[in-house]
Amino acid sequence: MKAHVTDNPSNKAPAVTAPVEKNLLDAQEAVSDRIRKRLATSKTRFFANDNIADFIEPGELEALEAEIAERFEAVLRSLVIDIDNDHNTQGTARRVAKMYLNEVFAGRYGSPPAVTEFPNISSLNELLIVGPVTIRSACSHHFCPIMGRLWIGLMPNQHSNLIGLSKYARLAEWVMTRPQIQEEAVTQLADQLVERVRPDGLAIVMEADHFCMQWRGVRDSGSKMLNSVMRGAFLKDPALRREFLALINMKP
Repeated sequence: MKAHVTDNPSNKAPAVTAPVEKNLLDAQEAVSDRIRKRLATSKTRFFANDNIADFIEPGELEALEAEIAERFEAVLRSLVIDIDNDHNTQGTARRVAKMYLNEVFAGRYGSPPAVTEFPNISSLNELLIVGPVTIRSACSHHFCPIMGRLWIGLMPNQHSNLIGLSKYARLAEWVMTRPQIQEEAVTQLADQLVERVRPDGLAIVMEADHFCMQWRGVRDSGSKMLNSVMRGAFLKDPALRREFLALINMKP
């Protein structure tokens, strides 16, 4: 006897192409989750001011930009902004995503700048000062701008590697273009320079305006933050430290 198919709800409905495709898209793993899993598997820290470029595969930065744009669009909607009809905020989510990944926080997602190192053939061992170097960063507490400048003092030795003047600024930019707090940012830059130059001494002084104080909170537009890191000879020799500080105070 031939079987008869009824409208019984227990019978499986035929597959519908469009909804299935949509469900598959919805089920896809977010690129941020893939990157996060690699970091967790390797037991690598990924704090706001860490660089994670080694864990991003080709093409994923573009996918990450699209994901951030989509999620920031949801933030704008939660702020009750009519991004569908407001001509000023149409495209804002995409612009913010691009800005964060490629500019403001580029030092978090990009590889370190190429720095050519030269041997110290002349055995230079006198105080070298670079600065002021303009700094642009963002506070990791509120994502408000940090704008300032820094000075770098070096005491090279015969085993030091010498790097081009512009490379100090490039390294500083790479470290600072991440969500930062100033105290940790200066220490990170000091670690980079000690590793590359291997000097007898290193000193960094940074002065910056923090818009998380000027734009919100106490709204004090006159306050600046000034901090320093001293390594090696600068830490042990008070006369050298005084010479460095005196010379940078002569700068405009």
